[in-house]
Amino acid sequence: MDRKRADGQLAQIAETVGLARRLGSRVWLRGGWAMDFFLGEQTRDHEDVDWFAPAADAGALAAALRALGHRPLPGSPPEQQLDFVRDGLESSFALVDPAPDGRVLVAGGPWAGTAWPAGLLDGPPGRLGGLVCPIVAPEAQIEIKRMMPVWDPRRPRRAKDAADIARLERALGR
Repeated sequence: MDRKRADGQLAQIAETVGLARRLGSRVWLRGGWAMDFFLGEQTRDHEDVDWFAPAADAGALAAALRALGHRPLPGSPPEQQLDFVRDGLESSFALVDPAPDGRVLVAGGPWAGTAWPAGLLDGPPGRLGGLVCPIVAPEAQIEIKRMMPVWDPRRPRRAKDAADIARLERALGR
């Protein structure tokens, strides 16, 4: 594993959690790092750090990240996801909105209003070493990794997702 890259990403995770706390907001790790925080160990290299964040807090979060030297990256519709890079390390924030019935919805873009899996943000925090971080519930993470190629056929199935699903299912005793 690329230890230097991982250490930089872990420092970025700690910084982002602290930043959200100072803003009075919340963020939740998603993707590979969420899995690793759930398992309590780094299992593989990660291309980036993926988050969920409330759409209502997106402006303040983006401004605070820019003030810390993160540069916005083009890509997803900004009402759906914010992407940044600093020191060669990328992070993305998928924006979510609460529904009146308690579900978590895609905030914007072509899937605006679509519900994420039930219980998405209801899991306990994860831990990696001494770092504690809110994470996506592992059951929701499995569903997302299984269904993403169905929900968006432009996104192929990936070997790393199959491996992640197997790790999470083992840890959940399935």
